[in-house]
This record gives sequence, structure tokens and C-alpha cells, in this order.
Amino acid sequence: MKPITTIYTLSAKIPQKLKFIFVSDLHGCENAPILEAMKNSGPDAILVGGDFIHDSSIYESGLEFLRLSASLYPTLVSLGNHECRYSGDIRAEVIKSGATLLDDSYTDFRGISIGGLSSCDSESAEDLNVDWICEFDSQESFKLLLCHKPEYYEEYVKPTKIDLTLSGHAHGGQWRFFGRGVYAPGQGILPKYTSGMYDSRLIVSRGLGNPHIVPRINNRPEIVVIDIKPLQ
Repeated sequence: MKPITTIYTLSAKIPQKLKFIFVSDLHGCENAPILEAMKNSGPDAILVGGDFIHDSSIYESGLEFLRLSASLYPTLVSLGNHECRYSGDIRAEVIKSGATLLDDSYTDFRGISIGGLSSCDSESAEDLNVDWICEFDSQESFKLLLCHKPEYYEEYVKPTKIDLTLSGHAHGGQWRFFGRGVYAPGQGILPKYTSGMYDSRLIVSRGLGNPHIVPRINNRPEIVVIDIKPLQ
């Protein structure tokens, strides 16, 4: 199923115009449509929001995507829960690909702070690095957070001054009817955060792959483009 491209245009206190492509939940999907969309959009950077692999048997295409992406554009990667299922050293593989690993860490990118809250090794919220969230929140520049699991937003991110959070994990709710997803891991039946923008601060991607035997219904895979313009 060919992915759709969803474009968000925002204005913020940033020093220069920036365009990002956000991809999440590849789970072994085909790379060609993603790479084609990237080249057509001409982004400043690629943001990968976790679950770029599936497990120790389905990982080659995800690592290949990181290598190809990093050869074309700056590529910043946060870890999702499926990266925990890789039997090797997934952090070393990300670094070897040429991408920048954001593993409870942040970096400066053209005058803004981009951070990644790791969902690897944190199957429950009790394992989250809350101290790191506070550290990231203390940065004075525009703060963009990659947070794989959108269910963490309400309690841990919304109360902060983090400007924009990008999430995946919910797979669009798997089946979508009347604009609502039916089920999402971590949120259960009729989940709140599955697709789109919430509070003007959280964008949730439907993801690109399908890790389930159950097919997607009314729920095409999604590539997200984010245009951020400086406030006038």
C-alpha cells in the first residue's frame, strides 16, 4: 500500500525556515516509496521516530533505510520499543549507519534543539528517563522531541515547555472509522492519540509498516512533512 504524505505548516520562534520529514514504524516496509518522497520534498533533515526495525529477524531493510537516508540528508533517530527486540547492539548499528542517535539525548540543529526520548528498554512509563525530559525542557531554543509512544505525552510532555513532539507507535489505530482509530498498543480500545495534530504541539504519524497479521483498514501508511517558518 503506497503511503500518503501529510504536510503540516507551523510558525515558531526559530532563526530560519526548516523542513523535516518524519517517519516512524517502518517494521520492514519497502524503502523505495519513502526515499522517493524524501527526494521530492527536499527536506533539511529526516527524523526517525522509532520502530525502524521489527525484531532480530526483520531488520535489514530498516538499517538499510538509515544508511541510505544518512547518505542523502542529516538523519536523526530515536529508539522505539521494537528496537529492544534486536539481538545485537542496535545503538551501534544506528551510529554505524551515519545517522545521529538521540537516545535520551539532544543535539542542536540549525538553531533549534532536537531530542529523542528512548522507548527502548522502557516497556512501561516507570522506566522513562524523566530527569532527561526535565533537562531537555530547560533548553532555551525551540525544542522538538521525538517520543515514540504518544501515550507518554499527556503526563510527561504536555506539562513542559517542549514546543513540538513527534510520535508514532499507534499505527493509526489499525482500523479507522469516522476519523477514529480502533485500537493502539499502550492506549487500548478507541485510543486518543492515533493520527494528526493535538494541542498544536503533538503530531502522531500513522507509521509506514504493518507489524500485525490484521490488515490496516481505512488507514494508509503515512509520511509526515513538517514545514516550520520563523514568526514574522
